[in-house]
Amino acid sequence: MAFACIFVPDFPVEALLRAEPELRSQPVNVLEGKAPLQKVFAVNALARNAGITPGMTKLQVETCDGMVLRARSLLQEASAHAALLDCAQSFSPRVEDAGCDTILLDLAGLESLFGSIPRIARALTCRTSTLGLQANVAVASNPDTAALAARGFHGATVILAGKEAEQLGSLPVEILLESSWASNCIQETEQLSETFRRWGIRNLRELAALPDVSISERLGQKGVYLQQLARGGTSRTLVPVEPPLVFEEAIELEYPLVLLEPLAFLLGRLLEQLCTRLHARALATQELRLSLELANGGEITTKEKEDDEGAGTGVPARPRRAQARQNFHRALRLPVPMLDVQTFLKLLQLDLKAHPPGAPIVKIHLSAEPARPRAAQSGLFLPPSPEPEKLELTLARIAGIVGENRIGSLEMLDTHRPESFRMKRFVPEMSRAMSQKKTNPESNSGKAHAVTALRIFRPPLRVAVTLRDGGPSRLACSGRRAIQGEIVWAAGPWRSSGDWWEQEGWARDDWDIALRAEIGITLYRLVHDLLSGGWYVEGAYD
Repeated sequence: MAFACIFVPDFPVEALLRAEPELRSQPVNVLEGKAPLQKVFAVNALARNAGITPGMTKLQVETCDGMVLRARSLLQEASAHAALLDCAQSFSPRVEDAGCDTILLDLAGLESLFGSIPRIARALTCRTSTLGLQANVAVASNPDTAALAARGFHGATVILAGKEAEQLGSLPVEILLESSWASNCIQETEQLSETFRRWGIRNLRELAALPDVSISERLGQKGVYLQQLARGGTSRTLVPVEPPLVFEEAIELEYPLVLLEPLAFLLGRLLEQLCTRLHARALATQELRLSLELANGGEITTKEKEDDEGAGTGVPARPRRAQARQNFHRALRLPVPMLDVQTFLKLLQLDLKAHPPGAPIVKIHLSAEPARPRAAQSGLFLPPSPEPEKLELTLARIAGIVGENRIGSLEMLDTHRPESFRMKRFVPEMSRAMSQKKTNPESNSGKAHAVTALRIFRPPLRVAVTLRDGGPSRLACSGRRAIQGEIVWAAGPWRSSGDWWEQEGWARDDWDIALRAEIGITLYRLVHDLLSGGWYVEGAYD
């Protein structure tokens, strides 16, 4: 049996650095609390080397040059924790959630899929780095030993079976006391730390060498358990977790955003994180939901816009009055499942340009609805069709010019009104790989079939009609010389009506007429709109 542990040191800092990776080369301090009583909650290694420790006040940290201060974000920590779970479950279905910064997984049976145990450890390290987190990965024969090794050693570590006490011996005893069981009993942890200091116990090797009976008499069962952990002799099973398939990313801004360009930059990072998590689960998305928390709840007046207007377009300038915050929601529904960051970003830019939020933005929340990736193969003898990604971008650009309600595909309405339709979202149908041959014997009979050509005039041509004995006798169309003259044959009328219960009701008479043309007789469909009194020609049969 082999178990792996993924541990993220300085987890609150790493959660913030996912959105701002350019700060990794600077000392970062995470603050918690309300101003002006904010205190340091977590620091990275560079800030720790500069002498900054958790518990210091913000005023103390500000005296040091080059320090980066950020407020703690629970939303970004939740997103980072979800990314860790996605990373672990992309390798093994048996995963235990041991804490916000610690994930345990069972590696049994994975060697045939991912290779040797050291190779799996390196793959886990690379996967977490791809998700924007710098983590330590350790593999051991039991979960507790793997968790201790991940906390104590950097990078990827493999603890050999039977060598647990030897390889863990160099770790300081504080790592054992800082494990997850001690986080809920701080007072007991401090007492044990003081006891080990008085005894001269500095590392796990010294703790493991103590007599079992003596440590049991002085520290009880808790001391025996700690000694077993130091020796790597514990054994337990994982408690699997089944998190829901929720893919969400969020970021809280230090200052409100007033331009579309920096907003697109942050959206690009969130989309990269979402797509990486979806790719780790072998999934795609067919719907993106964007939620923006705005700094005020009202529109900006023209005078305020002229006074506070800045460079750029898209998001209006920051207003002067601070009002109650409100949320701005947008959703992108895609025709097929996709996993293209650039396509998603361009679609969101076009949508926000057409529907600006109307106020400065202080929080961004982006979620994706998971879907199975599309798997389609076109036939060799079928005409090529445009890629769904490029087609969706083209439709979005056209919609920005002509309007969203003027682009799409036609859908016939369930009514008796002729040619009644509405516009719906265009969704290309998946073409078949090969067309099947019909085995109808009549299709091979070789008989000739008559073909009737129909020309439809859109919009219908308005004509002047001369009536005789209640029926049309002569037709005149100012725009078409061919559609005029004596009517040699007429049939009708066929009266139809509908939607009388609505304001846009209709009633019409249809006539089939024949006009003598230079090349012969041409049939036309003549319509009399009873509500407006107008006469129209809708189609012609040659």
